[in-house]
Amino acid sequence: MRIPSYLLKLAVPALLLLVPSLGLAAAQGVPKLFPAQNAVGISPDTPLKLTFASPPVLGASGKIQICETATKAVVETIDVSSPTATKTIGGLPGFKYYPVIITGNEAAIFPKNGSLAYNKAYYVTIDPGTFTTAGEAHPGFTEAAPWRFNTKRKPPTTGSTELEVAADGTGEFCTVQGALDFIPDGNTTPTTILIREGVYREIIFFTNKHAITLLGEDRRQTIITYPNNANLNPSGGNPFAGSAPNPSAEAPSGGNIYRRGMILAHHVNDLTISTITLRNSTPQGGSQAEALILNGTPEARAILKNVELYSFQDTLQINGQAYLSGCVVEGDVDFMWGTGPCFFEDCTARSVRSNGYYTQIRNPATNHGYAFLHCTFEGSSGVKDNFFARIAPGRFPASEVVLLDCILGASIAPAGWLLEKNPAAPEAPITPAQVHFWEYHSHTEAGAVIDVSQRLPASRQLKQPDDAALIRDYSSPAYFLGHDWNPKQALIFQ
Repeated sequence: MRIPSYLLKLAVPALLLLVPSLGLAAAQGVPKLFPAQNAVGISPDTPLKLTFASPPVLGASGKIQICETATKAVVETIDVSSPTATKTIGGLPGFKYYPVIITGNEAAIFPKNGSLAYNKAYYVTIDPGTFTTAGEAHPGFTEAAPWRFNTKRKPPTTGSTELEVAADGTGEFCTVQGALDFIPDGNTTPTTILIREGVYREIIFFTNKHAITLLGEDRRQTIITYPNNANLNPSGGNPFAGSAPNPSAEAPSGGNIYRRGMILAHHVNDLTISTITLRNSTPQGGSQAEALILNGTPEARAILKNVELYSFQDTLQINGQAYLSGCVVEGDVDFMWGTGPCFFEDCTARSVRSNGYYTQIRNPATNHGYAFLHCTFEGSSGVKDNFFARIAPGRFPASEVVLLDCILGASIAPAGWLLEKNPAAPEAPITPAQVHFWEYHSHTEAGAVIDVSQRLPASRQLKQPDDAALIRDYSSPAYFLGHDWNPKQALIFQ
């Protein structure tokens, strides 16, 4: 029988008078639970979420425990006295992460990857005072009155080539990492992971899993975000950092693989990422913090289409072959960098601070660097005096950045390009060597030709008809990327 709403309104005050403890809980705001109390069919990779009536504050101490109902075995313990913990992601150990993240009125709890299993019943206890709301310590959940839920009976069918991720629990997985972990090592079967609209707060790492498509449901409403950076996860990985090996040759357990990026695809071929926003939420000045790192090879065949990438320093790092179409990349310092070869078409590069640098390209002489065709270089309001690229030619003499028929905003410095001293030998003269800082037909959004009279002397303006063959070749992704790969023949462009 359904109880009329007016009777419920009358009954609630009476209950609060009769049961003081219930009145206290109501005054503090009984949180909405995800998974809901006694929910069934929950994916084992689910975060736990409590939504309060007002913004919660994490206490100075307290434990959150997840226990298997049948055995009462504790499968996960989070001690909030430490803001970070360490876990393995995608088989790579040593990632620091935040086990509890508070956003607005929501407290999200992240068990370590693999803590929960299929076809299990669990209960959650939270010590009193672990969260505070409205100035009062929340009573939490006790073993006598825990938070309970049951996981899905079984995983998707082995060999599934279409997997669905949904933050609200309606998909086969709740996290992108959970879906990637399901795909077997060494996979070459084309597999699409559809990521539904929602916000996914996770660090993602995967290696040796090929032919994967990460497809967002909506370019701006499907969001992966995390404040990962070099302060939280300091590690090697730079292919040119002294004696550190090239990350493309590093074993998955090696200590020189970057852990500072939000998403890292390592030793992965035929990866496609489309229709999604990737935002590293590290604040400005918070150290190097990529939204995406691709450690591939010159034959990786990676494609990014209609992707929004946001961070500050080092937003996008690509070591290996990649094609980008219709993407937005925003940052402040060297926010597109790596070894390439990479070809950008119809993309937007946006700087958020003055006197910054769009790129720092470190390609060897054995492959091309970065080319930009029909792209836009702009800045936030008031931003000015930015350089397309900076490089120390003594360290990276083959650095190549080529702009072809691009739109330039007011954020570009008159010199356009910058050559720097070699930090390892600052007394050495700056010589351009074979650096290719090339530009062809740069213009305003209205079509007016840009004044390039003050460009760096070591840069080059390509012209018709003298450079017609060079302009034709560098306008071709298949030529620039090499290895007989034409990305426009990929299924996503059909």
